[in-house]
Amino acid sequence: MANAETVWAARQLLRAARQGVLATVSEGQPHAALVTPATAPDLSVLLFLSGLSVHTKQLRAEPRCALLVAGEAVEANPQTAPRLSVEAVAHPEPDEALKARWLALHPYAQLYAGFADFTLWRLAVTGAQWVGGFGLAARVSPRDLLADAAPVAAVAEAAADIMAHCNSDHGAAMAAIAGIA
Repeated sequence: MANAETVWAARQLLRAARQGVLATVSEGQPHAALVTPATAPDLSVLLFLSGLSVHTKQLRAEPRCALLVAGEAVEANPQTAPRLSVEAVAHPEPDEALKARWLALHPYAQLYAGFADFTLWRLAVTGAQWVGGFGLAARVSPRDLLADAAPVAAVAEAAADIMAHCNSDHGAAMAAIAGIA
């Protein structure tokens, strides 16, 4: 099992990933596709997928899938890049707030966000394999990878008040943090 440092690195990589490779299978036929992930507050993966794509058709037939995300290689050898392979079961996600969260990270998708064939999907994590670089690997359990529900709910409940306070009382600091001051 993964130690605390490995779990933290896996969580950071997953939360920061803006592209990945989704692996699906249907009737024994595998398929890999470039996708643009985001994470829900609990760190489950969100994907905004077209119903016309091969991978979405395969997810409808067989929801088990895997997502590979990778960081930057530290050397010329691409195997020095940290990476995380997430095993999951995919299902459509109707939560409009999660769709807005995905769109906030991928604003270019506003162009097609209203198209009828696009649906937000959530990957329910069933396992993960972390590789921190050449020769560094560990299994990461869903319990370790995903955030605990109680703190996630507490932050969600307080988020509007926190943002209002920061924006009204600390506007200059927020602008500096965002790099727009």
